[in-house]
Amino acid sequence: MPHRLLHRLAVTLLLIAASALWTSASAQFGSKSGAPGSSVVTTPYVRAELLAHAPQGVAPGQPLWLGLQITHQPEWHTYWKNPGDSGLPTDLAWTLPAGLDAGEIAWPLPRKIPIGTLANYGYEGTVLLPIPVTVASTFAAGPLVQDATIKLRASWLVCRKECIPEEGEFTLQLPIRSTTALNGAAFDAAAKAQPRPVLAGTTGIVPDSQAQIADGNTLQVSVHGLPVALRGKTLDLFPETAEVIDNAASWKQAWNGSVWTAQIPLSAQRSASPNLMPVVVAEQAAPGHGTGPDTRTGYRAELKVLGTWPPAASVASVSPALEAALKANAAQAGGAATSAAGSGASSLTLTAALLGALLGGLILNLMPCVFPVLAIKVVGFTQHAQDRRAHRLSGMAYTAGVVLSFIALGALMLGLRAAGEAVGWGFQLQSPAVVASLAALFTLIALNLAGVFEFGHFLPSSVASLQARHPVADSFLTGVLAVAVASPCTAPFMGASLGLTATLPAPQALAVFAALGLGLALPFLAASFIPAVARALPRPGAWMDTFRKLMAFPMLATVVWLVWVLGQQSGIDGAGALLILLVGLSLVVWALSLAGRARVWMATVSVAAMALLVWSFAPHITNVPTTPISPQASANGWQPWAPGAAEQIVATGRPVFVDFTAAWCVTCQYNKKTTLANTDVIADLQTKNVALLRADWTRRDPAITAALAALGRSGVPVYVFYRAGKPPVVLTEVLSVDEVRATIAQL
Repeated sequence: MPHRLLHRLAVTLLLIAASALWTSASAQFGSKSGAPGSSVVTTPYVRAELLAHAPQGVAPGQPLWLGLQITHQPEWHTYWKNPGDSGLPTDLAWTLPAGLDAGEIAWPLPRKIPIGTLANYGYEGTVLLPIPVTVASTFAAGPLVQDATIKLRASWLVCRKECIPEEGEFTLQLPIRSTTALNGAAFDAAAKAQPRPVLAGTTGIVPDSQAQIADGNTLQVSVHGLPVALRGKTLDLFPETAEVIDNAASWKQAWNGSVWTAQIPLSAQRSASPNLMPVVVAEQAAPGHGTGPDTRTGYRAELKVLGTWPPAASVASVSPALEAALKANAAQAGGAATSAAGSGASSLTLTAALLGALLGGLILNLMPCVFPVLAIKVVGFTQHAQDRRAHRLSGMAYTAGVVLSFIALGALMLGLRAAGEAVGWGFQLQSPAVVASLAALFTLIALNLAGVFEFGHFLPSSVASLQARHPVADSFLTGVLAVAVASPCTAPFMGASLGLTATLPAPQALAVFAALGLGLALPFLAASFIPAVARALPRPGAWMDTFRKLMAFPMLATVVWLVWVLGQQSGIDGAGALLILLVGLSLVVWALSLAGRARVWMATVSVAAMALLVWSFAPHITNVPTTPISPQASANGWQPWAPGAAEQIVATGRPVFVDFTAAWCVTCQYNKKTTLANTDVIADLQTKNVALLRADWTRRDPAITAALAALGRSGVPVYVFYRAGKPPVVLTEVLSVDEVRATIAQL
């Protein structure tokens, strides 16, 4: 009977779940606003992203760069290695695999940023702080390790007239053997922005260049060897040593042939007395905020200091005003964090999340791969219509299996996030191996339901009778099976609830997952405790065998869907390989269902053929193409999403609609074929000149994971409208034409 099948195959699902854990932990790229384990942190003032550049992979002797890219909001800035009169430089603390050693920041050329009577040195607009990484000759990741886990804890001070201390934790999974060159242009630009030695091939010390202390109050600087292109121009000077010169003072400069000279006042708060003074000089920047690319070239020289330094002032770590601002901000942030950690979500918010999860779990019962499990389980009541006690025990065991499985899966996801993995709800089906395993499992279920084979024909009698001897355990494992097949797709009302779990304390987050499980189990639990449901079912008879065979077709439809999903991940070759293996699997189970000598011969041949097929075609299933899909517009104007693309388009005044989707998300595909394909919706979008971006999460993508987390979501579908000067508008998971058109009308 089907109950027996469910009991056997639930164990298989546990192995698949273990496979999903391993693959999610080993194949992900992927604070204020940003999920733990993300490569992106977004705050109201900056967007910070951890980038990598390894064009030849991670190997000894090959170039490897990491970098933190900071995009500032207009008028906000962060600081150079010498921040000037106030501020703090950005600080990076790395956690790298053994054999990788991060160097110092290759600081790009800064700007001089006057603020009142002070002057700072820093960056506006977008800046990349690159870091060279040395790969030791002893570095060996192992044959099964595909990625190197890069972790960064960064802190920065972002200022306008006020200063906000911020920090973020970043995680990036860097492929070891394949190229990582997507951000090559950004690293090339950062290399060009790094100051060059005044004399090529030198370490920075320039003959005859010096800084002479005069009158105890002035530093007379002379620099030889600057490029001809700079001669006669007004220059900026940036001392790498802090608290030496008066950064905001006006000072004289002149050209004496090829020698540039300047008389710069010393700072009244000078605390350093260097014998060698490294400086960077560059053409003076145009006034105003540097939101565009800085095309200036900086030149670095190390100046010998001649003369005797006057007595230094007492050392101060930061200016008194900045120190007071930092303490106030830190106290406020600490109080808010303590309050949030102590109380979690408000009772109203938590109640809404629990209700949303409960409704989402109820809708999961309608999934084509879940409905046959529930329907056949309920129909089983007709065999023991009068045994109300057995029905109740079965209902409670099934509920326990569902709820505990959801709690375990939720704890797994939260644990992976805490460990630095960029995962979201549905991460199982981002692994081609798990998709293929589920397709094989559903093929077996469909063949059994269709009557092609019975497990009792080729299993020992002691194993085949387990369901009859342990009906409660069978119901519990049926609940485990239901969760395994239902969890990858986000049902309506689940998005906000599951997104909230990333910000809740663990007990409250797990309560949301328990509510989700209760929603999935509720129909069967109600049927087991309400006798009228059992009495309303038809009497046992031949119709049960017909119904059982009918339920094979939803399972086969699910297999078709899974093959299509795999095709999105591994290409047409991967989908074809899976179909061949499913045919071989069907041949094996058919051969094992035969009797007599035919079973011996056919089973031997089919098992040998299946082994050959696995050896030949299985690699095509997990061979995910590494070449990115070329960005081509669809017939209706959809463009591939990329980090920062929506913000750039909105900055031009054009609204943006982003569809966060995945091939394995049934709700996503339903919305795509209905509401998003509606002619009226398309016409409205075109009338308002809305840019259309599609973020495809079918494969693992940490940038999309981070973008979802910034929106308070951890799964798909998510639909968002972005408008200039207004917060994003997030729509419901199941779109309606009226809802989308009403939102477009407000743009």
